[in-house]
Amino acid sequence: MRHIINAVRPGSIAEEMEIEAGDCLISINDKEVEDIFDYHFLVEDEEITLLIEKPDGEQWEIEIEKDPDEDLGITFENGLMDNYKSCCNKCIFCFIDQMPPGMRQTLYFKDDDSRLSFLQGNYVTLTNMKEKDVERIIKYNLFPINISFHTTNPDLRCRMLNNKRAGDALKIADKLYEAGIEMNGQIVLCKGINDGEELERTIRDLSSYLPHLKSVSIVPVGLTKYRDNLPELLPFTREDAIALIDRVERWQSKLLAEHGSHFIHASDEWYILAGRKMPEADTYDGYLQLENGVGMMRLLYDEFTAALEGAKGDAKPRHLHIATGILAGEFIKSLINKMQDKFPNTRVEVHCIKNDFFGPRITVAGLITGGDIINQLKGTFSEAEPSLLIPCNMLKREEAVFLDDVTLTDLEEALQARVYTVKSSGQDLLDMIRSM
Repeated sequence: MRHIINAVRPGSIAEEMEIEAGDCLISINDKEVEDIFDYHFLVEDEEITLLIEKPDGEQWEIEIEKDPDEDLGITFENGLMDNYKSCCNKCIFCFIDQMPPGMRQTLYFKDDDSRLSFLQGNYVTLTNMKEKDVERIIKYNLFPINISFHTTNPDLRCRMLNNKRAGDALKIADKLYEAGIEMNGQIVLCKGINDGEELERTIRDLSSYLPHLKSVSIVPVGLTKYRDNLPELLPFTREDAIALIDRVERWQSKLLAEHGSHFIHASDEWYILAGRKMPEADTYDGYLQLENGVGMMRLLYDEFTAALEGAKGDAKPRHLHIATGILAGEFIKSLINKMQDKFPNTRVEVHCIKNDFFGPRITVAGLITGGDIINQLKGTFSEAEPSLLIPCNMLKREEAVFLDDVTLTDLEEALQARVYTVKSSGQDLLDMIRSM
């Protein structure tokens, strides 16, 4: 395999060896490099031999002596150094199957690559993994591996993932457990399918993987308005959420006593739907499932409160706006109310954006589009130069673009407002408000 070098760090070993962007790595120590994990494993040796091919076809054999932990200073055109593995399932709850046509092509790619689980925290179903993949995870001691379990009933898992291998694929978790590989899990809960007694069975089975399975999150299925020709799935009610939280808390008490871990966690959406107070910080065991929306509200509250207690108040007049999803709207308003004693002249209007793009059942801020913000806020600002804060997760990572390809500049021009993105911490939120 040939791996195109994208960049060489100044002052690095690679630059000293006259390796340049555009060169190709052919092998290390006469061994083919399949992906980034092979690369990192092979370059750990103190003495290595690289085979590099120049753009004109000339091949250089370069011998290098270095410290074991010394990096060569090379980055590659493809960060994984291999093609991404796409999902082979047809899950009844797949969010990508519920997206409208006409969006950018990358949003329709379904990845199910165990290497991205380690590198980026993605969740995998295990159905794409071959024996060789499992052996490499164990050989290279890659962790954590994040697994989408959904159910431990093999027959039900086959039906939910629409894959006849989905049940047998659960055996891979046994091998990872036996090898001591750290894992995290998730369950996308579908009403009347993998909840109730099926969920009880799943939690019981997964708890047997403690301590190597560190945590499992339960998130409600996301239902957009684009479900034509897809299996019928029902939304959860307040009563469903209460029952789910009660079940989770019973298991948490049991597992905390037996293993010192709460292990199973309901995402923040369940508590908001149930009208329940968010659990205390220590319930989250170090916030292992933040990316699944588990503990985000509690962490934000605690960070904001701590930042507020340490801040010096002022009487400076401020007037600004915040746009967020319906899910977090009332919670954000409660944080703003806590500011009033120290910052009596600060006025913050919180706008809960209804998701017309995906449908009203999608309430998280991260799936709000620029178009919906424009349609719902255009012409609502009374001040001459309004300022609008939005959470950074509304935008594509490292790009100022919403899911519907509206840019931050488009938003500012349409609203005639200055738009600021806010990082996810409570300290960042308070700092941004105070800077206005």
